Parts: sequence; C-alpha cells; structure tokens
Amino acid sequence: MDARMWDGLVGVVKETYTASLGEGAVPRPLMMPLVRGELVGLIWVRPLKVGQDALAGIAELANIAAAAGADEVVLAWETHDVATACELPIIGPAPCLNMVLATPGGHVLHQFPYTEQLLSTSPEGWASVAPDWSPAPAPQPGGELVPPIQAAVNFSFTPIETRSASPSC
Repeated sequence: MDARMWDGLVGVVKETYTASLGEGAVPRPLMMPLVRGELVGLIWVRPLKVGQDALAGIAELANIAAAAGADEVVLAWETHDVATACELPIIGPAPCLNMVLATPGGHVLHQFPYTEQLLSTSPEGWASVAPDWSPAPAPQPGGELVPPIQAAVNFSFTPIETRSASPSC
C-alpha cells in the first residue's frame, strides 16, 4: 500500500474514532480489505456479547476479506475495548487506536495512543470524550496482536471453499 493511501485510511479511522468518542461510544473493530491496492470494503464487526462471542465475531471479519480475495487488509481496534469484550489482558498502550496492515507475507502494527479529554457526562453516566492524540510509536513489523485480531489476519488470506448446493448439506 502506498503511503498516501495509508495516510488517508489512518485519517478516516482517526476521524471516525474522534466522532464516536464524542458521542460516548467506542467504535467496534473494523476491517478494510484491499485487492490490488483498491479498497473493496469497510466492515464493522457485528454487535458482540462479552467472551467467546466477541473472540469469534472479531475473527469472523476475515470471511469478508477471504471472500473478496484480498491481498492486503487493514484492521482497526481500540486496545481496552477489545481486551474487555474478549476478556483478555490489556497488551500495549491504553487507550489506544491500533491499526494493522497485513499481507499474506506478514503484518505491521501501528499504534495511536491518546488521552481522553472529558467533554460531558450524560444523566445515564455515559462520558463524551475527545481523544488527544499522543505521538505514535514507530510501526512494529510483526508486532504482537491480540488473539482475535491475529486470527482475523491469518484467515483473511485463506480462501473460502465453495460449498455444495446439494440438499444433503
């Protein structure tokens, strides 16, 4: 992926996170499959239940990339949100927007840590915040990914077998 495309995707994801956090929500994990350098989709993970459902739901993002024949994928997620949903320990900075660029040959982890500036609190207790983006650490080739993100990366490049239309299936 060329630097201009990458910078554009990072900008769009950061803007989305900023808008969502301002509304009191953290965006769900997101996958963007690419085929020959062209973005072919933008897929948010389905609503998830905490635990196994979250692990499976995030990994299932790979189905879209595999079906599209993606040769690159970008995944984005928030450290604390995914750790909480999947009942995993927090790995890396938090709060932090993570983005991974992956190909069949490997991946590079990009982290965009931020601090939260409180904007308001609703009567129900929801906090509206603005991210104050900190300097990003250097990209990490082969950087450690949480298990459901690693699974999504791994399976994004595994072709989906065509299923038979036989009534015995």
